[in-house]
Amino acid sequence: MSRLIAIAGKGGVGKTTVAALLVMRLLQRGCRPVLAVDADPNSCLDAALGISVAKTVGGVREDARKFTQDGTVRGMDKKRFLELRIAESLVESDDFDLIAMGRSEGPGCYCYANNVLKAVLSAMASKYPYVVLDNEAGLENLSRRIVNKVSLLIMVTDPTIRGFETVRRLHSLAGEMEIAYGRLAIVVNRLRRKELPAGAEELGKATGADIIMGLPADEDIFNISEQDGNLRHLSPQNPVLTGMDRILEMV
Repeated sequence: MSRLIAIAGKGGVGKTTVAALLVMRLLQRGCRPVLAVDADPNSCLDAALGISVAKTVGGVREDARKFTQDGTVRGMDKKRFLELRIAESLVESDDFDLIAMGRSEGPGCYCYANNVLKAVLSAMASKYPYVVLDNEAGLENLSRRIVNKVSLLIMVTDPTIRGFETVRRLHSLAGEMEIAYGRLAIVVNRLRRKELPAGAEELGKATGADIIMGLPADEDIFNISEQDGNLRHLSPQNPVLTGMDRILEMV
């Protein structure tokens, strides 16, 4: 059975960094293969993991629209065409694979393509013991039910009052949207002190989080982000990377 870890939060708090480090730590712990899903059109999970994406699912949806309009692929039904093109979007690495959602391009409805996407992703995910989903800001991808249930929902925030309020709103929104998840972790990222900031404990209680934990601001991660962004250059002993163990104990 696949364990699905989804990362959510407002933009700029380090969701992609957390997603990449989770993938890396899973691999270091021998939990492989891992499927990484980059569901943020503005994200760069591929670069953070040291690979490059050439095709995205957003482009596949546009192909589906053209297929519907002019029937450019003969001798193949639309569902099979979409399944093949989505499969072609998968980037395979030695010990993990990655698929990027990208942007929806062009006008028109993508309902059919989205339904096929859900089915294909479900089939893909069933082949991996762990799936890590890096969401765009908010909960839009989860609300579309691209995945049915999340084993662990991680809400990432910076150590600010505004960041904490965003987590409260996202938690309320998840309830309104009836997003199903097993456990909830709140990660306060880029701490400059050892202690969690004021209000963290209250936030944990208000959301019913199973854990609220901090990750330190890290010079090595900052330096990598200024260069090629490949977090696989990090030392296995990096404190932020090893901090992922507390999260993975919940999965």
